[in-house]
Amino acid sequence: MPGIERFRTPIAASCLALAALGAQAAPAGDAIFTCVDANGKRLTSDRLIAECMGREQRVLNRDGSLQRVVPPAMTADERTDFEARESRRVAEQKAQQEAVRRDRNLMLRFPNEAAHAKAREAALDDIRQAVQNSEARFKVLAAERKPLMEEAEFYLGKTLPARLKQQLDANDAATAAQRSLVQTQQAEIERINALYDVELARLKRLWAGASPGSIAEKSARN
Repeated sequence: MPGIERFRTPIAASCLALAALGAQAAPAGDAIFTCVDANGKRLTSDRLIAECMGREQRVLNRDGSLQRVVPPAMTADERTDFEARESRRVAEQKAQQEAVRRDRNLMLRFPNEAAHAKAREAALDDIRQAVQNSEARFKVLAAERKPLMEEAEFYLGKTLPARLKQQLDANDAATAAQRSLVQTQQAEIERINALYDVELARLKRLWAGASPGSIAEKSARN
């Protein structure tokens, strides 16, 4: 088919270059090779033309119609650039295919907003329970601290007994640890909600008819 040979890979082009000398001695049947050399002179032969290995060569049928086009052999730098572009193209193609697959799976998993909301609540259940447990622990620690502080009032201006000081320090440390845990739990709730918010925004566009894989990625806060 005319023009197909324009899309040869670098390996194929290199093979043509390496085979050029051998082709000089091997007639190409009814094909006519033609090109314009570096001096602007049009050359014609019944085989690949050595003077035009770095230039495009047109292969004609005997009736003058175009049979195919032989691209110029690539230089090492050209081949490196081509392979880099091809590598990027393949990577982008794979990323696009993965995006399509992910969007289709997302729509299968969540056919509507109610299903997505149910999944969000399920994801939050455990962490919300952990927050409730932490709040209950805060109340226990506060109850334990109250009699200790009442006892400490008797030692105003004096050194606290070692036992009482140790109990107060332990209560302070437990309370601080619990406070840090609650902050971590609250951050986790925010993270989960942010992920589901991004996912829901994507789903709404897919439900509205956007093609799978056509929506740009948007990251949630970590």
